[in-house]
Amino acid sequence: MTRFWTRLVVVLTVITGVNYIAWRWAASLNWDAWWIALPLVIAETYSLIDVMLFGMTVWKLKIRKGAPPPPPDATVDVFITTYNEDLDMVMTTALAAQQIRHPHSTWILDDGARPELKALAEEHGLGYVTRSGDWTSNLPRHAKAGNLNNALMQTHGEFLLILDADQIPEPDILEKTLGYFNNRRVALVQTPQYFSNVPADDPLGSQAPLFYGPIQQGKDGWNAAFFCGSNAILRREALMQLGLVGYVKETEKSIRRALAASRSAIKQARKSADTETPLVAQVLDEVEAATREAQQELDAGQPLGEITYRVRRRVDAAVQTLVMADVEALQADLEEIAAMELAHVGESGVPVVADDAVQRMSARDWSPLGALESVQAVLDALSVERNDEAQPVMPLATISVTEDMATAMRMHAMGWESVYHHEVLAYGLAPEDLKTMLTQRLRWAQGTIQVLLRENPLVQKGLKLGQRLMYFATMWTYLSGYAAVIYFAAPIIYLLLGILPVTSLSWDFFIRFIPFMVVNQLLFAVAGRGIPTWRGQQYSLALFPTWIKACSTAARNVWFGRPLGFAVTPKARQSGGPSWSLIQPQIVVSVLLAVAAVVGIIRLATGLAEPLGTLVNVAWVIFDLVVMSILVRAVLYKGYEPAAGPSADQHERNADGV
Repeated sequence: MTRFWTRLVVVLTVITGVNYIAWRWAASLNWDAWWIALPLVIAETYSLIDVMLFGMTVWKLKIRKGAPPPPPDATVDVFITTYNEDLDMVMTTALAAQQIRHPHSTWILDDGARPELKALAEEHGLGYVTRSGDWTSNLPRHAKAGNLNNALMQTHGEFLLILDADQIPEPDILEKTLGYFNNRRVALVQTPQYFSNVPADDPLGSQAPLFYGPIQQGKDGWNAAFFCGSNAILRREALMQLGLVGYVKETEKSIRRALAASRSAIKQARKSADTETPLVAQVLDEVEAATREAQQELDAGQPLGEITYRVRRRVDAAVQTLVMADVEALQADLEEIAAMELAHVGESGVPVVADDAVQRMSARDWSPLGALESVQAVLDALSVERNDEAQPVMPLATISVTEDMATAMRMHAMGWESVYHHEVLAYGLAPEDLKTMLTQRLRWAQGTIQVLLRENPLVQKGLKLGQRLMYFATMWTYLSGYAAVIYFAAPIIYLLLGILPVTSLSWDFFIRFIPFMVVNQLLFAVAGRGIPTWRGQQYSLALFPTWIKACSTAARNVWFGRPLGFAVTPKARQSGGPSWSLIQPQIVVSVLLAVAAVVGIIRLATGLAEPLGTLVNVAWVIFDLVVMSILVRAVLYKGYEPAAGPSADQHERNADGV
């Protein structure tokens, strides 16, 4: 019955929403004030698409009754990722993980390479893995994803339980989840993230009952429940397949770019007077033919190692022919080759030919020998063996500052399945101050937008339509910051200037707008089955500067290569008093809203404003101020001491063993 009522409300929401937005575009725009009328209707259209994607998500809501018994012989590695977290916290989690009942090995993955943590791990019989050492000094670390990828190469369990340093697991977490892997196509089982240090009113909005509930259950129905970074069990086979496929794709991409760069260099060399010599022309023809044949072999799907070996041999032979023929090599060319940065290490540890190197090779006036030397150099960088590299295969995706969503999306594209198990089986620590919360939310949003720009799910091969839309729905929500600016601006403009973005607030407007808004809120209530969603709605609007910053910085990172960095979320409250500076944009907006309401009422009292429009916009301002009010509580929030309960007892019990 839950699914029936949910679908009924979804249908009503779509009907009333389309009816309202279609009317807004067709009959209500005030073109005399197009500069606010058009942005407002675009923002409303964005919101309609957002709620339609939510409706599609909960359309196939899957409520699982529980997993079958786990396979008794399943081998499991429990990974606890850490960088700079407090040692007591890490060991509390590790010792709790050690008490998990299903047979397993517990590993602390310490990216901070702390000797004292290693000693504690050895003292308690825990595995300890770190990446620090001379061999990693010049390689990209890829933050948490790199930490996990490194541990994958040093362990052997068939399944992996991944926990953050603060996520204390229940002893039966594997008993309640491993059974899903009896289905050989299941690669991921995600459980909720729940925080034991959050009060009931949750002023920082840390609990996510809507996401770890109807949204993940809905995505589960579309086989699109995704990895959330912790409290998840993954199949090693799926991750290793993902890493190998990514390795091959990255290598093939680099070879294609190298061949294109080689042909550009040869083309430039033909402009040299030396090519009038028959031998030189013949050698250049031979090298160009070799690169074209290599391109054809790539298109035909021949082994990459054989392709690169053959083309390199032919280029080497051509260079030797010219040298033996006493063709003078220009020192400037050789110096240019030495100085040119032809390749850098890409996402999967694969050398990637840089775009600027291709352009420089294409533009330079090469001598014949210089051109061939450059071709040699760029092809030598593409040896597919690369035995001297620390880790050429990267199973978890590293295209984003959050590794989880991209990894799950790639697994789904390869045909693997996922499961969302809706039961709290681990207890973590949420941010205890506004600054930490904003850092966390910014990283989540940046990572999601990075994935959207680099691997847009709408065009990813292998994903089914429902899966594409489920991933896109999550990414779409982080564009809400731009819509929020318009929603705040519209009532301010009307109350201060009397400019209405619609032709009039007539009966036609209210008969369409009010049903849509009522049914919209009803959808969240029905789909949520009584769970609180108001705090999430508040922060979706109130954090508009964070969402806008995430979109702009992620776009600059993807398009211009500007690094984002990876900020580990502190697990303890940061020192200092209330940080009002963190919400300066929201304070400015709130002041403008309050001033606009006062001015609007004064204009109404003096007969300068239309009553209905003023009352509607004042009500709109009051709603916006209520939304913003949560930030005042967030700034003044001083943390929370949870009452004794299962999670608190577990913290204390395991801390005694450190």
